[in-house]
Amino acid sequence: MTTPTTYHLKAVTPAPAPAKATFWSQLKSSLAMFSNRKSATGLIILGVFVLVAIFAPLIAPYDPNAQHLDETLQPPSFSHLLGTTHIGQDVSSQLVYGTRGVLVVGFLATIMATVVAIVVGVTAGYLPGWKSESLSALSNVFLVIPGLPLMIIVASQFEDPPLVLIAAVLGLTGWAWGARVLRAQTMSLRNRDFIQAARANGEPLHRIILVEMLPNLLAIIASSFVGTMTAAVLGLTTLAFIGVIPVSNLNWGTILFWAQQNNAFPDYWWWYVPAGLCIALLGVSLALINFGIDEYVNPRLRSAGERARAMKRKGMNLNAAVTQVRTPSTPASPAGTPPESTTA
Repeated sequence: MTTPTTYHLKAVTPAPAPAKATFWSQLKSSLAMFSNRKSATGLIILGVFVLVAIFAPLIAPYDPNAQHLDETLQPPSFSHLLGTTHIGQDVSSQLVYGTRGVLVVGFLATIMATVVAIVVGVTAGYLPGWKSESLSALSNVFLVIPGLPLMIIVASQFEDPPLVLIAAVLGLTGWAWGARVLRAQTMSLRNRDFIQAARANGEPLHRIILVEMLPNLLAIIASSFVGTMTAAVLGLTTLAFIGVIPVSNLNWGTILFWAQQNNAFPDYWWWYVPAGLCIALLGVSLALINFGIDEYVNPRLRSAGERARAMKRKGMNLNAAVTQVRTPSTPASPAGTPPESTTA
């Protein structure tokens, strides 16, 4: 008689449900490009400048235009932390208020240039045929336009050009390079499977660009934003230093202009060195932020950075020389006899 086979049913544990995306998790993933120390340091420096610009009336010890004729060309002291100018104006107060002018023009010009670069670049990269070529030709024209002479001509037509006009001129001459980069990246995205699926489902053009493409271009847009802001700050300070922008628009460039006009170089170092250091420090912060964005965009840089940070957490020295490790010596083999192979 055959014994019946007994089957035992094993309870299957259901797979855990994926964690629901929260606001903080989405924020953390969107800020992943700033996870390394260099980009975080750049953000901190830029944040300090922003706070100084916002709270300039509270931070500045004096009115930047107030004259103290009995304290002209005074070196740094407790009453004037960065000394005074040739007519007794406090340099530290001018530096604090000048930060506001630099950042306002820099952010306005960068926002304008970035918006134009996104519209022209993404549209030119997605649309085929003569439309794409026309927008590409427009980008090429603005790419070869000399920016500084155009800014000088436009600014010289106004007795007291407002900051918005200066920012508009800087933004008008600074969008072409970002548009070309976005066009090239969009052309590589438009043939991807998820774009083709959205097009096959009958999605409208604006939704394909805004929902499907732009999230994949955020890192490149952020890198273009940082580079454009660097160029805008340098353009503003250059215009102010050569005297195109009226001295009433206080910024770091006008501080250098007055220092140069009154022969402050090199004796009265406290008049021009702080403004130059602020320009350099702002450029360093933007460069550090751009480093983090480049690491996020480039998979090789991202993986190398993650390995380097993991090795540092384990206490390993990345710059240590490689030392050859020798195994214990074995008795010499007779002549003509190959040594025995050993396994670790």
